[in-house]
Amino acid sequence: MSEITPELLVQAYRSGIFPMAEHRDDPELFWVDPRRRGILPMDGLHISRSLARRLRRDDYTVTLDADFEGVIDACADRRETWINHEIRALFVTLHQRGLAHSLEVWMEGELAGGVYGLEIGGAFCGESMFSRRRDGSKIALCWLIDLLRRAGFTLFDTQFLTEHLATLGGLEITRANYRAQLREALPVTPDLAGTPLAQSGQDVVQRNTQTS
Repeated sequence: MSEITPELLVQAYRSGIFPMAEHRDDPELFWVDPRRRGILPMDGLHISRSLARRLRRDDYTVTLDADFEGVIDACADRRETWINHEIRALFVTLHQRGLAHSLEVWMEGELAGGVYGLEIGGAFCGESMFSRRRDGSKIALCWLIDLLRRAGFTLFDTQFLTEHLATLGGLEITRANYRAQLREALPVTPDLAGTPLAQSGQDVVQRNTQTS
């Protein structure tokens, strides 16, 4: 594959495809266009009773774009990862340009969980998430969906559907269905910068109950 620029990467996502590497040290990237695509409907987030209780505890803080590199490095810090050096560099550049974002969960001053992804129109392409403390990634995802929903996003792309995402309301749809939703989302202009994070986990739970 020829060298991928940040501009080419954004164009690929706008076309419905994304890159992956076989492993961390593989210099090669390949394009992925799944026959079945994972999404998490904006009004379909499922917060269980136990997760709602966890969200309401105020033993954590949440930030947006406070430690993008820390989040992407934590997502790659596992035995098997598709995040190689080139993907990291591309996304750090896109973060610097205001297109890639991270949401961080902090506990006792340390990064406990997080999620990062790419903003393209009204679609947010969730790339990866991690937990260093129990439920860290679930807390991050719930806060992120709450933020994106209020900012005007219409599509949350999870690429693939994992068991973890399915418990939170994730669905699998056909490639054609995904492309149709993506086409509708691209012209949308959400206001992520002008939308504040939730004031508390209680707010996240309460708003989700009203919209789901």
